[in-house]
Amino acid sequence: MDPILNPYSPGAGMPPPELAGRQDLMDRIRIALERARMRRPAKSVLAVGLRGVGKTVLLLKSSEYAESKGMLVTRVEAPESRSLPALLGPGLRVAMIRLEKKSRARELARRALRGLAGFAGALKVKYQDIEFGLDLDPEPGLADNGDLELDLQALLEAVGEACASADTGLVMFVDELQYVAEDELAALIVALHRTAQRSLPVTLVGAGLPQLRGRMGRAKSYAERLFDFSEVGPLSRDAAATAIVKPARDLGVDFHDEAVSMILRETEGYAYFLQEWGKHVWDAAEGSPITSRDVRAASAAALATLDEGFFMVRFDRLTQSERRYLRAMAELGPGPHRSGQVAAELGRTVTSLGPMRGQLISKGMIWSPGHGDTAFTVPRFDGFMRRILPGSDWRS
Repeated sequence: MDPILNPYSPGAGMPPPELAGRQDLMDRIRIALERARMRRPAKSVLAVGLRGVGKTVLLLKSSEYAESKGMLVTRVEAPESRSLPALLGPGLRVAMIRLEKKSRARELARRALRGLAGFAGALKVKYQDIEFGLDLDPEPGLADNGDLELDLQALLEAVGEACASADTGLVMFVDELQYVAEDELAALIVALHRTAQRSLPVTLVGAGLPQLRGRMGRAKSYAERLFDFSEVGPLSRDAAATAIVKPARDLGVDFHDEAVSMILRETEGYAYFLQEWGKHVWDAAEGSPITSRDVRAASAAALATLDEGFFMVRFDRLTQSERRYLRAMAELGPGPHRSGQVAAELGRTVTSLGPMRGQLISKGMIWSPGHGDTAFTVPRFDGFMRRILPGSDWRS
């Protein structure tokens, strides 16, 4: 098959040729955005799920929809080392400069920019990674207390007032939200709560690993009532089959049913894995229809590519002790596992392993689906750990 025509698109946040099985969630986000723009009550939406389920793609598609409706959009990905003010500030600056060009919103947009100037100046001492600046003089008393919870609330209110004057809205798209510190999450929750109370057109669409729900709840107890937490998991069998079959069929290529079934078994319905297998199967096939023989020929290459990229980039971030912890989990299977089982596998106590477990959760490698439970955030990572650290030498 011609690799130039290969329709599949494995890659971080790369939109698939067929966004199958996500229409319900896309509709929920669309409704939330439209209601926010119209200043009607709407919950911000947070998509939570494991790696490789397509959360980043959902944010991208939703942001494109918001822009098509004339809404102002900011897009950021939260790394482990950046503060929330440093993440949000540049996007808010650009959004208000754009809004300033509209005559109806000019004065309120300039006020929001003055608030942003005060916000940055007051918080630079605490959050030294703030790098954006503004030529405007701050407005005394507007978002310049040096307290993130107070200042972010005042700033988003000023932004919301400016948006309302122009009959538009602001949507903040934040990926990897689980990396934001809990006190900063608390400030964001308070600010969004205030704009919602005032029916100002400011909303958040975020994505994160499963632990995000617990982090939001710990940050503010009312977070569960303020956000629509949408679980994003593997695709259903029918949706996964559509994601594989339709892009090829659009190019005049068919699959045998057995070949599709084999791909679904190999990928377990995870969106990223489907694209990886689709790409390698296409490249391995000699023509249409694609057969189970083609899938068998391609599966080793697909798995090797995942090992070298998707899995290895996470493995490389681990210390030796952390690798042993995850290898012990893998010895027990896909999981989730009780923390006591992992400790017993390592010949250690649960208490002694507590700090390491906490660090692995902070790194986004594992999460706790229930009290005392531990699970991988990366699908099929148990198999990778057994391949990369075979035998029993990892125990030493």
